[in-house]
This record gives sequence, C-alpha cells and structure tokens, in this order.
Amino acid sequence: MSDHSDQNKKMQFELGQTRVKEPDRNFSRGGRSFYFFDFDDNIAYLTTPLILFHKKTREELSLSSAEWALHHHSIGKNGIYSEYEIDFDDRNGTFRCFRDIELSETDRQSGKKQAFVQDIASALKDLDTVWKGPSWDCFYHAVFNQRPISVITARGHSAETLRAGIYELVKAGHLPLEPNYLSIFAVSNKQTRKDLGDTDLKMSTAELKQHAIKASVEKAIEVYGFSPHHRFGMSDDDPKNIQLIVEEMTRLKSRYPEMSFFMIETHNGSFTKHEITQHGMRTPYAHDGSIQLDLFSQLTRRKS
Repeated sequence: MSDHSDQNKKMQFELGQTRVKEPDRNFSRGGRSFYFFDFDDNIAYLTTPLILFHKKTREELSLSSAEWALHHHSIGKNGIYSEYEIDFDDRNGTFRCFRDIELSETDRQSGKKQAFVQDIASALKDLDTVWKGPSWDCFYHAVFNQRPISVITARGHSAETLRAGIYELVKAGHLPLEPNYLSIFAVSNKQTRKDLGDTDLKMSTAELKQHAIKASVEKAIEVYGFSPHHRFGMSDDDPKNIQLIVEEMTRLKSRYPEMSFFMIETHNGSFTKHEITQHGMRTPYAHDGSIQLDLFSQLTRRKS
C-alpha cells in the first residue's frame, strides 16, 4: 500500500473522531432529512451466498449478491445460469442464508446467532476497505448526526435480526452509536410482505421496495409532522430496484410536490445521485471524489 493510501486511511479514521455534528439544513423550517438504505453491496459487502440448483442434477452453485443483482432476471432462462433454477423454500432453498432460523435457548446460550449477524461479524475481521460499500459514508453521516433512517432490504430476516447485525458495527467501533431508526423493512420476510399489502406473496422484490418506500415516507410524516421542507433519499444497487424506486418516488413527488426526493444509484460501486422531479430524474454533474458526500449533496460521484 502506498504512503498516499495510508495517509488517506488515517485521515478517514481520524474524521470519525474529530467531526462535528451537522444540523439538518431544513430543521429551522420544520423539515428533516430522511435516509433510506438498501444494505447489501450498498452499505456493506457481505459474503452471504445465494444458492442456485442445477435443473437436472440439483447440484448447488453459490452466487454473491453482486452476481445475483446482475443475473437474477435471466436465471433458468438464458445466459450463463440458464441450466440452473431458483428454489424458494426458505429452509433449504436459494435464499436460506438470507432468512432467520429458529434458535433454541441452548443455541442462544452457546452464542449461536442468525446468519446476518454472523456475516457482519465475519466481514469486520477484514480490512474496512474490503467490506465498506459505496454508501458507507452516507450511512455513517446519517447515523452520526442521528438522521431518521430506514433500512429497506431484500433480505427476509426479522427487524430484530437486522438491528442486531448493525449493532455489530457499533460494538466494533465503526459506528459511534445505533441508528435513529424510522423503519426497517426486510421485504422478503413473509410477515413484512403481508404488512406491505402482499397478502398472496406474489410481489417482486422491487415492487415490495416500492411499497416500503411509500410506507416509510408516510411514517416520516406521521412521526415528524408534515413539512414541505422534508427531504428523502434512497440508496440501492440493483438496476431493477432502482427503476421501480424512481417510479415510486416520482409518484410521491407528485403527491408531495414541495418535498425533495433523491435516488442514489450504487450499481457496480458507483455513487450517482438523481433528483426526482414530477417529470422524471435530473442527474447533477460529477465531481472528482475529493470530498465525502451525503444523500442530499448537490454533487454526484462515480467509481473510477
């Protein structure tokens, strides 16, 4: 590692110790900034595998979440995974590592934890440059300043498990305190799906995220009151999710035209901010990555 890289790491580490809390820019006018985050490949990179099954032999093939985001629409149809299929059984299928398992009291006493918690603890053994995702700085900024946060993930864990996993980041010193949670939606959790109106369990992940964003905006207004100065930003890495998130935010912008809505695209490690207008997206100009950004910065960054 170069001296320049060492210096940058030292500066980033020291920033967390010396930074000063920033007031919410619209707080004096009754507005708040609300941060909505996907987790995997966005806040952090975890090694949780997704399992495909060969159509004939049932041989298992593990995919990373990045590979899944890129190929899941073509699995079993065409492309490199045309001979494989998805198994939706929660216990033994494709998403088994993204679901909670029943833990007995003996399991808990022996220290056994849910996969999400274990995967975060495992990731933290590596260098932070390996596991921190493209929206980590935004997430840290929001937590440090206690902005209201919603976690909206495709995982199927309970809200308790997601909180426990994120608390591992606090215990390890990577976050100064727990997030100020507005809402938590693991949209593949069956009860969460029903709460979001998917009573027949037929909605796609992207559609469920649309409903979760709408519910989170409504909860923000319920908890913090209505204000035309509220600002909402959602960060996600999956192109299909991004498309439907933009559609939902466009509808929300039409309903609340004076509020501000932003979509942060982190596909392939990028960090691109789009402002949502009543007529679609407006993408600001790029900068060289020399400063840290939050979801509501007036700039956009792409990974070089």
